[in-house]
Amino acid sequence: MSTYPCINIHLNTITKNTQNMVSACHSYGVSPAGVTKLACAYPEVGQAIINGGIHLLADSRIANLKKIQRLDAEKMLLRIPAISEADDVVHYADISLNSELTTLEALSDAAVRQHKTHQIILMHDLGDLREGAFYEEETIALSHKAMAMPGIEVVGLGTNLACYGGVEPTAENQSKLVSLARQIESELGITLKYISGASSAALPLMLNGQLPQDINQLRLGASLLMGIGLNDDPIPNTQQDTFDLTAEIVELKIKPSVPINSTALDAFGNKPEFVDRGLRKRAICAIGKQDVDISEITPKDKDIIVIGGSSDHLIIDINDSQTDYHTGSLVEFELSYGGVLQCMTSEYVTKRFI
Repeated sequence: MSTYPCINIHLNTITKNTQNMVSACHSYGVSPAGVTKLACAYPEVGQAIINGGIHLLADSRIANLKKIQRLDAEKMLLRIPAISEADDVVHYADISLNSELTTLEALSDAAVRQHKTHQIILMHDLGDLREGAFYEEETIALSHKAMAMPGIEVVGLGTNLACYGGVEPTAENQSKLVSLARQIESELGITLKYISGASSAALPLMLNGQLPQDINQLRLGASLLMGIGLNDDPIPNTQQDTFDLTAEIVELKIKPSVPINSTALDAFGNKPEFVDRGLRKRAICAIGKQDVDISEITPKDKDIIVIGGSSDHLIIDINDSQTDYHTGSLVEFELSYGGVLQCMTSEYVTKRFI
């Protein structure tokens, strides 16, 4: 693989963010899980999170949990399991989030075969309309059935918010989760280890002192890895410059701003639109839409304009830049959450751990 394009991952910054988040969470009685999915569970990133004081790593994909098996932390599967992967879930995850009876039965069978006890957190839907039963009686009924399954230990109740439906974590919906957890504990005669409130989106609620005190787990990814939370707002005492992108200029020419007689659709089936700025100095960088949605990247050089791109080409206007770019020059970009995820996923983008 060539050196560029390259995503730079600043591990010390991730560790510092994690240390600050762990300290803040502990002051509110919360033990956070460290979510590695944004970084595709590269072990270097998982270790940076562990170095920051987290002892439970979580990811949505079994393939990612396999990457971090040797790291000294418990592992949790975030995405509700598929029945077809039950054996791998029990093998690679200590804990999984669940909402389906048939899946729990498959996990129970797998746990018995592997002579293991698999821990589960039951998910309840508080209105975001992703995973979990929407009605409390369904979740309670599922807890009773799960409790009776061999190889299964019910260790928590959780919910997801602000990922699909944009429902913000509030004192009210988090209190409903606590109330349901207490009812399940009473009916089953157990004490739940985890009441898992939400993701980094719940941090503003916690930091404002409004998170119910019985919520004792938050699943933190964006806040540790990018220093952001609800609505992508910065989290206090964190840094946001944990990832950036470097791409190489492979062509530099002066050209018109508008194509000549543009009538066809572009490679992605869209009708392109152009702003006529006259003759401009334009550069092509060796990265494209196959690697990252170009709307998710921002040049650090504020005088550069991102014009567009194709599968393998990024076209930028460098006419007004004070930097003397040439063929072979490197251009640096800031990345949104989606941009980081895409670059980390692309096999064509080199990962550079700093």
